[in-house]
Amino acid sequence: MSKQELKDSLSVRHSVETNQANLKDQVVSINRCTKVVKGGKNLSFSALVVVGDQGGHAGFGMGKAKEVPMAIRKAIESAKKNMVKLNMKGSTIPHQVLGRYGSGQVLLKPAPEGTGIIAGGAVRAVMEVAGIQNVLTKSLGTSNPHNVIKATFDALMHLKDAAKVAEGRGKIAEEATAS
Repeated sequence: MSKQELKDSLSVRHSVETNQANLKDQVVSINRCTKVVKGGKNLSFSALVVVGDQGGHAGFGMGKAKEVPMAIRKAIESAKKNMVKLNMKGSTIPHQVLGRYGSGQVLLKPAPEGTGIIAGGAVRAVMEVAGIQNVLTKSLGTSNPHNVIKATFDALMHLKDAAKVAEGRGKIAEEATAS
């Protein structure tokens, strides 16, 4: 999926209003940037943060500032604005899905109860804040946290709800899950 398609799909999904009190945030990465100028070096920081309510809502955001705490605060505010609702089946995902962004790919597979979150780094952070407790993941391609998180959200947004799939096939939800 291209960068423009991901932006379009994020904008199509309407922001979800959640209770701000029970949101969990997790810092995924902090980068330091140095600009050499005539008077010396100017330091700035960028932060990548994921935010979720551990109930099927999650979002990510980036923030830049001269100090780390301010960059994190800006990233959290950006993530709260980009919250989306995710289709879940209990404590896992309904089906296998592959998300792409740039050269990053993330494969998500449903797992039985008790498996836990089998994921690394950026993908684990997204799964924890979203409330997905049993999932198998594999990050393919780049290990850049920005691309991995965007690929993970691409995958999560392509998850289909069982009831809507059954309705599209002209069946009831119980029939679709049995076959």
